[in-house]
Amino acid sequence: MDLNSIPETGQQDTGLTIAGKTYHSRLLVGSGKYRDLEQTRAATEASGAEIITVAIRRVNIGQDPNAPNLLDVVPPSRYTILPNTAGCYTAADAVYTLQLGRELLNGHKLAKLEVLGDERTLFPNMPETLKAAEALVKDGFDVMVYCSDDPIQARILEEIGCVAVMPLASLIGSGMGILNPWNLSLIIEQAKVPVLVDAGVGTASDAAIAMELGCDGVLMNTAIAGAQDPIRMARAMRLAIEAGREAFLAGRIPKRFAASPSSPMAGRVK
Repeated sequence: MDLNSIPETGQQDTGLTIAGKTYHSRLLVGSGKYRDLEQTRAATEASGAEIITVAIRRVNIGQDPNAPNLLDVVPPSRYTILPNTAGCYTAADAVYTLQLGRELLNGHKLAKLEVLGDERTLFPNMPETLKAAEALVKDGFDVMVYCSDDPIQARILEEIGCVAVMPLASLIGSGMGILNPWNLSLIIEQAKVPVLVDAGVGTASDAAIAMELGCDGVLMNTAIAGAQDPIRMARAMRLAIEAGREAFLAGRIPKRFAASPSSPMAGRVK
């Protein structure tokens, strides 16, 4: 059966729009932790992702002309490169890092901001994050921002002018999945910009749950790159994102504390 031929009667998925550009894929992937650039290329292709995050402080995208360049395997002509501030612990460092990324990518405005609180938890430092977000928006960046799963902080970031908020599901690289779906639901309910889960996804079911909650997308790196078979896991994540989004649009049945027969009771044979 061709699933594309099945008529849809509910909401139509018009794609993920960030900073005025629409993407077909709702899965965003990182470019670190792979065995080599060839595995990076293969897993990225298998994921179907169109937005690829790049840690400016850790990955070569032209800073070192004598080293392998990530952009040779994930070219900007095919993917939207999303420079990020992984490894930054102050607003000043984050702003400087993204200004460097903008120069390396010929004026590219879309960027992912993350300002970390400490090396043990990699939890976001929200006071510094807010300070950096305000400075970057004023400087003309389209800021996607990693943040705590606090609805108030998310709303403040949106009011500052961030184009997407990215609350963590659980600690970066932990694989613990979504620990607080209620907070995520509150953020989704109030947001007028895309909400994407960032950090903590461990396997395909985590990604599907995020989408079923109503998230606009999911960003992940370790869950794919750290898997025993990263390319197969990238395909699994792609399917999970699609399935979770379809389930959200379809509208799940309400949860209830009583059984409900699958077959109609009226007109049954006695």
